Amino acid sequence: MNVKNEGLRHSWGLKGGAILTAMMLAVGCGPAAARAAGNPLVARVEGGLVRGQVQHGVIAFKGIPFAAPPVGALRWAPPQPVTPWHGVRPALNYGHDCMQILFPGDAAPERTVPKENCLYINVWRPKGAATHNLPVMVWIYGGGFVNGGTSPAVYNGTPFARDGVILVSFNYRLGNFGFFAFPGLTRADKGQMLGDYAFMDQLAALKWVQKNIRAFGGNPHNVTVFGESAGGMSVNNLLITPLAKGLFERAIIESGGGRPFFPYRPFSGAPNSAEAMGVRLARHFGIEGDGVHALAQLRAVPASKLVEGLNMGTMMSAEKMGYVGGPIRFGQLYMGQPTEVYAEHPNIGNHVPVMIGTNSADLGFLQAKSLHALWAMFGPKAAEARAAFDPTGRLTLQQAAWLVGGALMMDEPARAIARILSSRGQPVYNYRFSYVATSIRNTPFGRLGAMHASEIPFVFDTVRAHYGAKTSAQDERVARQMHAYWVAFAKTGKPDPKGLPPWPRFHTRSDRLLNFTGHGPVAEADPWRTRLDLAEWYSEHHPVR
Repeated sequence: MNVKNEGLRHSWGLKGGAILTAMMLAVGCGPAAARAAGNPLVARVEGGLVRGQVQHGVIAFKGIPFAAPPVGALRWAPPQPVTPWHGVRPALNYGHDCMQILFPGDAAPERTVPKENCLYINVWRPKGAATHNLPVMVWIYGGGFVNGGTSPAVYNGTPFARDGVILVSFNYRLGNFGFFAFPGLTRADKGQMLGDYAFMDQLAALKWVQKNIRAFGGNPHNVTVFGESAGGMSVNNLLITPLAKGLFERAIIESGGGRPFFPYRPFSGAPNSAEAMGVRLARHFGIEGDGVHALAQLRAVPASKLVEGLNMGTMMSAEKMGYVGGPIRFGQLYMGQPTEVYAEHPNIGNHVPVMIGTNSADLGFLQAKSLHALWAMFGPKAAEARAAFDPTGRLTLQQAAWLVGGALMMDEPARAIARILSSRGQPVYNYRFSYVATSIRNTPFGRLGAMHASEIPFVFDTVRAHYGAKTSAQDERVARQMHAYWVAFAKTGKPDPKGLPPWPRFHTRSDRLLNFTGHGPVAEADPWRTRLDLAEWYSEHHPVR
C-alpha cells in the first residue's frame, strides 16, 4: 500500500453533498459561515468552522485537528490533511495528548487520557472581534520525546493572550510513534520523509499556523516558536532545517542542549541503525521479518503495547525493547546535533533573532564513583574544575555530578549555539534562570539551584497552577517579569519590556546574559564563564561518536 496516497484518499474522499458543503466552507458561504461573520467565538480553519469560548477574559479554542488521525495505515506516515466536517465544531476541550505512559514525577503532568489520535492544536487570543494582526507564539513542549502534551495547566495560554499575544500549542507524536524506521517502510514509501514523525508533526503544525492564524487575529509574518527540553531541541532543529524556512521569525530555546550526548545512530546499514531498532521492536512483539507484511503486523499492534515500559524514567534503558531513542538523522528533516551541523554548514538554516538559556541547576545525566573521579575527568584541569564547580568544598557527589552534567549537557551547549549564531550576525539574547520558588528553597536540590523545567510556569506566568497555595508574592513577581520579556521579544524581536532592566545582546567577547534571580533580572557577564570553558574543553577532548 502507498500510505501517502491512501492517506490522501482517506482525507479527501468526499462524495455528493459533502463535496458541496466543503466548497461552501472554503468560500465562506452557507448558514454556518454567515453566523461566523463578526463572531469572535467562531473561526474558519482548514476543515471547517470551530467555536471557542471565553475563559478568564480571553478566548480559547482547544482541540482543533491540524492533521488526520495518525492511526491504522497512517501510523508512521507523514501527517495528512484533515477530513472536513459539517457545521461548527466545538473547540472547547483539549484533544487527547499523544500516546505515552505518564511519568509520575513530570513537572507538567498531562490532564487527558493519552491516545494515538492526538494531532490537535490550541489557540488563545485576546477577547474582541476587532483584534487583528497580533504577534503569535507557538509552544513546543518537552518530555524527552516520550512524554508531554498540551494539556498541562502550566501551559495555559491565557496570560499571553491577556498581554496581546496569540498563544498556540500543539501535540506531536512521541516515543515509538514519533521516531521509527523499518526496512519494509523504507521500501514501501520511497521518496517521502521517514523516521522523524514527531518533527513532521511540528512542521505540519507550523504550516497550519501560517494558513489559519489570521482567522484568530494573528499575523503569520510575526511568529515566535519556543520550547523547553525536547521542545528546545526541536526549536534548535527548526532553526537548522531548510524545511522550516519562512514558518517563523523568532525563536526561543529553553534548556535545549545542542552538543552530541549519545552515540550517533545511522538510519540504516548497521547493527545499531534506526532500521535495525525497528526490526528489534517487531521481534519484541513476536513479529518476524522486515518487509511490508511485518510492517502491517506492527501497525496492528495496539497503541498501548507500543508504549509499555517507556517514559522519562525508563527511556535511557529502552533500547533493549527496540525504541530507537529519539531523533533519527534523515535528509533535511533532522541533520544532527546543532554544534556539529553548524560546523559543517556555517550558514545553514533560519537566520532569525534568538533567545537561548538554561537553569542554574539544569539537567545533567552524569555519574562518578567519587568526587576525586569526577574531577579527574578533566585531566590536567582537575584542580581548576573542582575550584570552579565546588569552591567551598561542600557539595555532595550527587550535587557536584549534577552541576557538572548540567554544564556539559545544557549550559555550555547553549553558550556554544549563542556564539555560533551571534557570529553569523543574528541577534542573540542569552539568559540563565537562577530563581528558586520560595516553597522549595530548603529542599536538597532547591538549595542547589533552579532545576530543569522550573522556569516554565514563570515564562507562562502560571506559577499558581504549579505551586498552588504555596505560591508567594515573590514567585508571582518574578513570573510577571520573566513573562514580560518573552512577550516583548514576540512583539518586537527585542526582549525590552518597559520598566525592567535592559537585556544586553549577546557577544562572544563579553558573554553577557540576563540572570533571573530573587533580586530581579540582572544583566551581567556570565559568572560561570570558567565552568563553561572547562565544559567546552571536556567536550572537545572527549567527543561522542
